[in-house]
Amino acid sequence: MLSCKSLLSQTKNKKRKKSRSKNKNKNSNTRVSKKHNLVSKKQNYEEEEEEEEDCEERFNLKTSAAPSHTHGVQPLGNLYINPGSINSRNTGLGNLQTLTDELVLDILGLLGGTHLGVLATVSKSFYVFTNHEPLWRNLVLENLNAGFLYNGSWKSTYVAACYLSFDVSSVGVSGLRVRDFYSDYLFQSWLCANLEMKPEWLQRDNIIRRKGISVEDFVLNFEEPNKPVLLEGCLDNWVALQNWDRDYLLQLCGDVHFAVGPVDMKLQEYFRYADQVREERPLYLFDPKFAEKVPKLGSEYEVPVYFREDLFCVLGNERPDYRWIIMGPAGSGSSFHIDPNSTSAWNAVIRGSKKWILFPPDVVPPGVHPSPDGAEVACPVSIIEWFMNFYGATKNWEKKPIECICKAGEVIFVPNGWWHLVINLEESIAITQNYVSRRNLLNVLDFLKRPNANTLVSGTRDRVNLHDKFKNAIETSFPGTIDQLVQKAEEKKAQQKQSFWDSVTDSKVGAFKFSF
Repeated sequence: MLSCKSLLSQTKNKKRKKSRSKNKNKNSNTRVSKKHNLVSKKQNYEEEEEEEEDCEERFNLKTSAAPSHTHGVQPLGNLYINPGSINSRNTGLGNLQTLTDELVLDILGLLGGTHLGVLATVSKSFYVFTNHEPLWRNLVLENLNAGFLYNGSWKSTYVAACYLSFDVSSVGVSGLRVRDFYSDYLFQSWLCANLEMKPEWLQRDNIIRRKGISVEDFVLNFEEPNKPVLLEGCLDNWVALQNWDRDYLLQLCGDVHFAVGPVDMKLQEYFRYADQVREERPLYLFDPKFAEKVPKLGSEYEVPVYFREDLFCVLGNERPDYRWIIMGPAGSGSSFHIDPNSTSAWNAVIRGSKKWILFPPDVVPPGVHPSPDGAEVACPVSIIEWFMNFYGATKNWEKKPIECICKAGEVIFVPNGWWHLVINLEESIAITQNYVSRRNLLNVLDFLKRPNANTLVSGTRDRVNLHDKFKNAIETSFPGTIDQLVQKAEEKKAQQKQSFWDSVTDSKVGAFKFSF
């Protein structure tokens, strides 16, 4: 959960300063009220402005996009320093108050829109919970998978689509403000949706940058040692770099639907959503079939010379998904993951800019918990939440992450097995492809034949047989290649120096033992 300690302490200090200032200038007829609460108890918009002003001492809140309000929700720490208050969250839930906020929302997630609307009238506490935007987002994505017109909030979007006679102008995003409602979980969700990236989160830039290097240099210094690199000047001849803005793409793509999370949307619908949305996890347009849907998109870029050996091409149409067009507003992106099927990848930014954080295969990022078989990964709900709670810890790590901001016209190479997180710093458009070269072929084959391949392998319907199909196709198209790579790997392993522990147990150097 979000730690509010420093946020609260700064707010408290600010109010003390305000109080001292008022005492110096007070008139004889003016009485300064003593405030033990961090947030005023008056239910008006001045309270909200004061809360946001306090947050801005440490964080910058977004000023663009549609307004987003907390319904008066405050972090739980405010209750602890105001012992006279009673948490209306508990009184309004009755016997359900013993449940965690997450569990309450999980239960509410089983209800439809009509029942949520009815339950909102039961108490102020239920009003806050049933208006939690992710509940309505899930309803929209589950019931309107053919596309939707975003209408300023997910609740308004759902009501407008499902109840055509209802006046959605009455479904505001501000609504009722509930007094003395304390919840870290709900407050954090609002805070993560409204925070700008802090400057210190963007300062570190320790990736190696190269321009105009040869393919041989790239293979020797980056692909073989499995190291990330940012490449400049690779996209200078791309038509996409010159043409791909909103107007061009809207005209070119027309009514074509693209994959946006679990739904399909026209570009016009998606851009409408992106212009209005302010939420913790903005939807990401991430479509693997874009070139088949709009062939001209596929013809207006070319694979950079460094990545043109892609052995998965021997499978033809049976190869796993490997290329995607990516679009998203500021704040959208991908939380920590490793690219599928043990492939390497390149990502080219056409518009906008992206913040990248990468950890090597042997370093699991803080706050990330992969299952033993690698099939599942548990991580913070949103990218902003990870930055708030875990990014600072990496400053003291011996193995610090590789970080950079990749701008329009630049390409980043992501080696296989590397954990990486990406967040758009502004509205961005990019192309990414995963590929298999000779340097990575054995890793991919080992991955595809794992016992749990049916859960690990992605991007194809035939997960179980992909290994055999791929290996046979390689042996047919490139006879002897696999044997040569295996032999080379064994020779390299044999040439590696023995470790200290290997040497002290070698029979030629005598026995080694501890003495106490």
